Amino acid sequence: MGHDHPLDRRFVIKAGAAGLGAMLLAACTSDARGPGPGAGQPAGNLAGRADSGPAAPAGFADFASTVRVVADGDFWLVESSGMPAHGMMVSITSWQQQVPVPQPYAGSNAWRVPRTPRLADHPVSARTQLYRGAIAMAVNGIPIFNALNNRGEDAFLAGELDQWGGHCGRADDYHYHVAPLHLAGAVAAGAPIAYALDGFPIYGTAEPDGSAVTGLDDFNGHEGPAGHLGSNGYHYHGTLTYPYINGGLRGVVEVREDQIEPQPVTRAFRPAGTPLRGATITSFEATGASSYRLGYTLGGGQGGVEYAVSAESVRFVFTDPSGAVRTETYARRG
Repeated sequence: MGHDHPLDRRFVIKAGAAGLGAMLLAACTSDARGPGPGAGQPAGNLAGRADSGPAAPAGFADFASTVRVVADGDFWLVESSGMPAHGMMVSITSWQQQVPVPQPYAGSNAWRVPRTPRLADHPVSARTQLYRGAIAMAVNGIPIFNALNNRGEDAFLAGELDQWGGHCGRADDYHYHVAPLHLAGAVAAGAPIAYALDGFPIYGTAEPDGSAVTGLDDFNGHEGPAGHLGSNGYHYHGTLTYPYINGGLRGVVEVREDQIEPQPVTRAFRPAGTPLRGATITSFEATGASSYRLGYTLGGGQGGVEYAVSAESVRFVFTDPSGAVRTETYARRG
């Protein structure tokens, strides 16, 4: 697959910066910490491990009610349901008919973030690879994927992302594709909003002390004061222009089959959705402890998807704009 030269891509993507800024500003008006549509609890417990031990990295503590972090050797293990407290899906105009479903990010299937990041001799760029899987983890327990989708296209410019910079993947797993800048208002002052999967922190559009960001490299990162962040001060920033988030991994990681390993397993439990061309998602809400409703418009009419989730199955009721209703139930594999 061919790709634009990075400088050409940056020029093109700057045209969408104002739109991204407006999108994330709208997202900031909601309480990113409080309960809301899709609020989730940790997916389980880390069997055989106590909660006592080293304090979790900065930022995660602000989401302790829905995210659990413990030390395990060289890694931090991050547990969550993959369902943020903020709303989801609203404003997506390129939709594959996937919806957010809680994920089993727990135990041996938890996310792993290195506790002591190290700069790599050969960094891995996200401009031409890492189209599979996550490249970072937000402090609210939501994974962050490459800004480019699995076709190498900018997911934001393609209309695939909601007001919070996320959408759902093949396993109905919610994740971001841009920096979750709305989290800057939910974490303690000077705390990161995410961590790259090489272990280096990711901050918002300002330095931890509030000063302006300057001198970012091709990975959206740079050195800070020695010993201030990580082992050598290197850290990333979220931006309103491509690559939006860390533009790859400046630290040591293992890459297999175009994704960083290890990563949690997400399993699709239903056939792949198809694009619903012309549809715009207008609403998403939790209608119960484990039930949800998504609304959309298409051709001047209104449609919706209602679904209820259990550990064993997911039951859907689809209503298209003509009023036709169909019901589908799928078993979830363990």
